[in-house]
Parts: sequence; structure tokens; C-alpha cells
Amino acid sequence: MHSGPREKCGVVGVALDDRAAARPLYYALYALQHRGQESAGIVTHDGFQQHDHVGMGLVGDAFDEADLDGLNGSVGIGHVRYPTAGSVDTSCAQPFSVSFKSGSLGLSHNGNLVNTADVRDALAAQGHAFTSDGDTEVIAHDLARNLLDGDLVRAVRRTMDRIHGSYALTIMHDDTVVGVRDPEGNRPLCIGELPDGYVIASESAAIDTLDGELVRDVRPGELVVLEADGSGYETYQLVERDRTAHCFFEHVYFARPDSVIDGSLVYETRRDLGRALWEESGVDTDVVMPVPDSGRAFATGYAEASQDSGADVEFAEGLMKNRYVGRTFIMPTQDARERAVRLKLNPIRSTVEGRTVTLIDDSIVRGTTSNQLVDLLRDAGAEEVHLRIGAPPITAPCYMGIDMATREELIAAGEDVADVESTVGADSLAYLSVDAVAAALTESRADLCLGCVTGEYPYDIDGETTDRDVRRPGVDTAPADD
Repeated sequence: MHSGPREKCGVVGVALDDRAAARPLYYALYALQHRGQESAGIVTHDGFQQHDHVGMGLVGDAFDEADLDGLNGSVGIGHVRYPTAGSVDTSCAQPFSVSFKSGSLGLSHNGNLVNTADVRDALAAQGHAFTSDGDTEVIAHDLARNLLDGDLVRAVRRTMDRIHGSYALTIMHDDTVVGVRDPEGNRPLCIGELPDGYVIASESAAIDTLDGELVRDVRPGELVVLEADGSGYETYQLVERDRTAHCFFEHVYFARPDSVIDGSLVYETRRDLGRALWEESGVDTDVVMPVPDSGRAFATGYAEASQDSGADVEFAEGLMKNRYVGRTFIMPTQDARERAVRLKLNPIRSTVEGRTVTLIDDSIVRGTTSNQLVDLLRDAGAEEVHLRIGAPPITAPCYMGIDMATREELIAAGEDVADVESTVGADSLAYLSVDAVAAALTESRADLCLGCVTGEYPYDIDGETTDRDVRRPGVDTAPADD
């Protein structure tokens, strides 16, 4: 099983005609800032040598003008990191860069391997020395070893055969930028065309920021190689799988609502999820309000569906967000999360006082935030507070890169809905069903990673049930072995 950091990050890579890549990469990282706030980095290549800079904190803190001016070259990759365990210092900041006898290598990784320890031990036995406890360095060392044969496509294929888990990678080998998506497509990755080149990024919002056009998603198991002069790209389907394992939580929580992921605009998906919430568990209150910001599209769809049914629940903003406080979900300690809730959100009393309220959030993980929000609304004069959640109950940890905590910390693990309802203090609580999530994403349950809500994973993980053990719903035979 994996040991070391589990990362939910943002990656980008560009190849331009003759324009310096540093600033486009910098702007793209700003567009992906929601995917990681711990560190940021860029690696470029000028045709002769590799240049790199990584720093702790937000993108704006990690770089200054001189840093960008020193990143020469029209090709490069970038990374924003969100750590969930392990080291929180520059040793795990990315892109990870290394020089070896057949050239230079930079690598940015979003996702999490489930066989890191095994691969690291094998490489260490062959003489590889590691400077971090992250799985990104393991990928870089294995790829560097395979690149000694000189064939980039073959080297990537060999590394994909060896590593197992979720990954979206942008890689720079000398002045060649490539993107790789894991065979199940667990983490998002897409291709964009710019006025003077091409870009590979975790989300299409980064492409929009660079005045580009989304070409398409990188296919699961596909390698994309950008031409060094920005004139085009080549693709290689290196691994085929019968089924995908798209992370449903990207659509529910993590991705920007203006991004298109696997063909779906995230905002519209969340609105559809909100409509399904009303259809499955609507309650006729005076007002429905979102937990900002990710709950907003859910609440909009919920209110629309209520109006279509004749109930006409009013949509209103009832919580004001302090935008200078980071995501509570990303904060590393329980104390920090508890303090942040009241720093972050304040009720709008006129919306709430003397009224019955439906509060919509994207998910409940530990329950601390939900409990405090219910208390906030009651303190502001709400007569009733009904909680509706745009995802199924999270009952199991995520091994693919999102910090879902341990089972002991998950409020829904081992508890029924009534117990959670009592714990958070709501007048009623209802979650969205797994089937409704699949319908909103217009995907089969068999093509989604639902491990955190079903306890059945699309990868072999020590001590956990896998889809191969139980056969994924709608599949007569188990997917091909990893």
C-alpha cells in the first residue's frame, strides 16, 4: 500500500512557437490554484539546458519577476501542490527535476500510486537514491532509468506497466513536453490549442486563461507528445482498459465549475445534481441556500427543480464568505478546520431569521463544518435547518489522491443517516444517491471511481475490497489486471 504523501494537485505543460513559456505557465497555475495551495513550481527548457524554480505557498508567493525572467525557453511544465500527508516542505514541491546521463527530466504529478513502496524498494536496490517520501520521485526515477534506452514512448510505456494507481502527468524530457493519463482516467487531463502552441492541463479553465481552445480530454492510458516548436502534437494509446475509473468527486467538489472534464461542464453537472437532490429528498422550506462556493450550483438546480414541481423554494444567499481564508477541506489539522469555519462564513441574518432553511453542501467528510454551519444558522434565527448533500455518504478513505481522512474520522462511516443528522444538529439530512450521481455524469457506475462512497475500489489496495473482488456493477467480467 502507498506510504508517503497523497496529493491532489494541478499540472500543466506548454510548447510554444517562440514565446517564453514561463508566464503562460504562471498564469495557468493561477487558474489551477484551487487544486493546490501548498507549493508551486515551473520547469522550462531553452534547447540547451533545463531551468527550474519551486516555492512554498500560493502561486503569487512562490514566484517573483526575477524568478520568471530566469525561466528561459518556450517549453515547460508547472505544478501546484496540495499535500494530504507526509512532508510539507520543498523536498516534495514539484515539478520534480533530475539530470541523468541521457538528459534532463522534469515531472509534475496529480494523483496517487498504490504501489509506491514496492517500486521505490526495487529502485533503491538498483542503486537509486531518494530525497523525498513522495511517489512523484519514484515515477521520475523509474522513467529516467527507462529513458537510458533513448526511446521516449517506450520508456513511458514501461513506466506505466510498473506503476499502479491514479496519475495525470506532465513531463519534460529535455525540450519535449508530454502528458500522460493513467489507464483508468482517474485524474483529469486535457489538451488545448493556443494561438502559438499547445497546452496540456488538469482542467480546461487553465486553457481558457491562456486564450486557448479546448481540443479534447486526454484519453485514459494515452500519451500526448507536444512538438517542441508548438506546431502540433502526436498521441499514442499505450494502455487499453475495458472500463474507466473517473473520479466523481472532481465534479462534486474539486474542479472549477467553469471547467469541462470528460466532456461535462462541471457547473451544469452540479446543477443537475441539485435537481436530483430535490427529486430524491426535497423539503418545502422558505429558502434554499448554498454553502459557498461549491454548493451554489447545487442549490440553483435544487431551487429550479422545486419550482418545476410547484413548491417554489426561494434561492437565496444566506452565508457570506470571507475569501481570504483558505479551503477548510485542505487545512491539515482539525483545530485549524474548526477555527476556519467561523472565520470563513457569516450568516446574512435577513435571509435566515424567522424562516425555514434548506442548506446545501457538496459533501460531508468529518462533519465538523456541517455542525458549525447548522449552529450558525440557528443562532441567526432560522426556525428549521434541513441539510441536503450533493454526494452520497463518504464512508471510506480515498487512496487516489483526495484527503478523505481515516474511517475513524469519517462521520458517515459505520453510522446511519439518522445518527449523522443528530450529530450535526439538523432537522433533517439527506444525501444524493450513487445512481443519481452516475445519471448526472451520464456515465455508468462501472466507469466511475466510487471507492469513498461504496468501499469498493478500482485498484488493488491492501486490506480493501476491489471491484475485481465484487465485479463492478454492469460488468460481466472483471477489468483487465493492472
